[in-house]
Amino acid sequence: MRLFLLLAALAGARSLTFAQFANDDILPPALPWEGKTKALALPADHEWATFFERSGLKATPSYAATAAWLKKLAAAAPEINLVSLGKSPEGRDIWMAVVSKEGAVDPAALKASGKPLFFAHAGIHSGEIDGKDAGLMLMRDMTVLGKKAGLLDKVNWLFTPILSVDGHERSSPHNRMNQRGPKAMGWRTNARNLNLNRDYVKLETPEVRHLIRAINAYEPDLYFDLHVTDGMDHQYDITYGFTGPHGSSPHAAKWLAETLRPAVDGALRAAGHTPGPFTFAVDRTDVSKGVVEWTAGPRFSNGYGDTRHLPTVLVENHSLKSYDRRVLGTYVLLEATMAALGDSARALRDAVAKDRDRRPDEVVLSYGPSTDPPAMVDFLAVAHEKVRSEVTGQEYLSWLGKPETLKLPYVVISQPTATVSRPKGYWIPSTWPEVIEKLALHGVSMTPIDAPREVDVEMYRIAEAKLAGSAYEGRVRVSGKPVAERRRQRFPTGSVYVTTDQPLCELIVLMLEPASPDSLFQWGYFHEILQRAEYFEVYAMEPLAKKMLASDPALRAEFDQKKASDPAFAGNPRAMLDWIYVRSPYADERLALYPIGREVD
Repeated sequence: MRLFLLLAALAGARSLTFAQFANDDILPPALPWEGKTKALALPADHEWATFFERSGLKATPSYAATAAWLKKLAAAAPEINLVSLGKSPEGRDIWMAVVSKEGAVDPAALKASGKPLFFAHAGIHSGEIDGKDAGLMLMRDMTVLGKKAGLLDKVNWLFTPILSVDGHERSSPHNRMNQRGPKAMGWRTNARNLNLNRDYVKLETPEVRHLIRAINAYEPDLYFDLHVTDGMDHQYDITYGFTGPHGSSPHAAKWLAETLRPAVDGALRAAGHTPGPFTFAVDRTDVSKGVVEWTAGPRFSNGYGDTRHLPTVLVENHSLKSYDRRVLGTYVLLEATMAALGDSARALRDAVAKDRDRRPDEVVLSYGPSTDPPAMVDFLAVAHEKVRSEVTGQEYLSWLGKPETLKLPYVVISQPTATVSRPKGYWIPSTWPEVIEKLALHGVSMTPIDAPREVDVEMYRIAEAKLAGSAYEGRVRVSGKPVAERRRQRFPTGSVYVTTDQPLCELIVLMLEPASPDSLFQWGYFHEILQRAEYFEVYAMEPLAKKMLASDPALRAEFDQKKASDPAFAGNPRAMLDWIYVRSPYADERLALYPIGREVD
C-alpha cells in the first residue's frame, strides 16, 4: 500500500478514489459547508496537485510521499531549500522547508534580509495533520505557481510538514475515532510512546530537542503549532489561542490579540470559515456551565513560547469538521498570518524586546480560574440532547448537527495560584549534569566554576514528598512541600551559576523551583534525594533514644504529644524509634535536601 501511495504521489496524472471515512457512521452529523476556499484546490490531474488534492480532498500522503513531493518542489523552486532538523528515533529525517524570495537557507542570511521569520510545524501529534496538507499547497502557490508569491516580499517562512515522523507512519483509519478524516492518519505519540507536546521543558525526545535547536538558531519572530482538537461540538472550524497579557509576554500578547487575530479572523470569515478562540468545555456533561480559555504551562508549545518570549499560537482545528474544510481553512490561516506579520513586524519585534527586558520580582508558577465573574458571550454552539445510554445506563450528550447560538460563561484561567520570588540566580552542582544540559539546550546562559566554592544560599528541604501512582510521559512525577532554609553550601568544580538577569529568567525559575508543576523536580529528576541510605539497629537506637529523651525536655514533650495524638504511631515501636532517629546526629543531614541553591539578598 505504501509503495502505491508513493508512486501515486509522484505520478501526478490521475486522481485517487477513496471510500467514506471509517468512523462516519459513529460521528455526529456534520454541519453543511460550501466554503469559497474549495477554489484553492487544483484539479486532480494538475502537474502540481498534491496528494490531498488528487484524493478528492480526503487523504494525506505517507512520510515517503511527502518527502518525495517536497524534494520535487524544492528542485523546481529556487525559493525553497530543505534542511533536516535531525533524525527521529527510528532514523527518519525531520524535514524543514526554508522558504524565502532570495533562496536563503542559513539563519544569518535570513536575518540579513531584514524580513520577519515565521515558523510553523504540523504533526507534533501526527494524527492531527491538517497543517501538512495546507502548508504543502501554500508553499507551492508561493513558488512554482506564483499565485501567492507576494507574501515572500515581506516575510520568510520555515515550515516542517511532519514533526512526529515516526508516529506519522503508524498510520490507520482508526487512529482518531473522534476526527472526521483524513482517510488514514498517524498516531498521537512517537516511537517510544512519548507525547512531543508535553516535552518542551524536559526535552527527552529527539524530535523536540531538534526543534528547540532550530528555534535557538533561527530565532523566528512568530511560531505556530498546528493541531486538531475534539471535545464538544460547535460551529467554529478553525480555533486558535495564545497566552494572554497575564502571562510572561504581555506585550506580544497584545500584538497577537489586537493585530494578528483581527487580520486572521477577517480573512477566514471572508473565505467562508468560522474562526474562534480555542476553548474547552467547563463540563462536558453540561454545556450551560460555559467554556474555558486555557493558560498552558511550559511543557506545552504555547506555554513554552510565552515563557521564553517567542510569540506562539496553538492552532486547534475542530475534529468534527470535514477534512477539506479544516485543511483549506488552515491554508487561509497561514496566508493571513504571513500577510499580517509582514505588515506589522516592527511592532511585534518591539513588543518582544519589551517582554525580553522584563525581570519580574515574583514569578507565577501556576494559574487557576479568574476570580472575576466570567463574561457572558454569544457562543456559536451546536444543538444537543441528553440521551440515556443503552450500554452503561448513564446519560451522555448527543450532538444533533443543528447550529444554535448560546449565551455562555467565558472562564479565563488567568489567576495566579502559586508564585515565588525570583532569586538573583541559582547554583547547580556538577553532580546533576543532566539538569545543566537541559538548561543549555534551552539557550540559558550560565557560568561554570573551575574550583570548588562555598556559597551562602537558600535551599529547600522537601517535606511530604509523594511519588505519583503511575508513569506519565515516561516519568514518575513527584510532589512535595518545599521548605526553605539558609545554608553555606559547597559546590564542586564544574558546578554552574545561572543568573536570572537574562531574557529566559522565567523559564529558568519554572524549571528549577520545585513548587513549579513543570519543574525538573516534579518531572522526577531528583528522586535520589528522597531515598534513605542509612538505617539503625534497635540495639543501638534504644539506648540513644533513652538518652535523647532524658536530656531534652522539649523533645520529650513533643514525643509524648505525638504518641497521644497519633494512636497508630504509639502502637508502632519502629516508627517511634525512627521519629527519634531522624532528630539525632546520626540521621542523613541531606535527606530530601533539594541540591540547587538560590542566591538571594
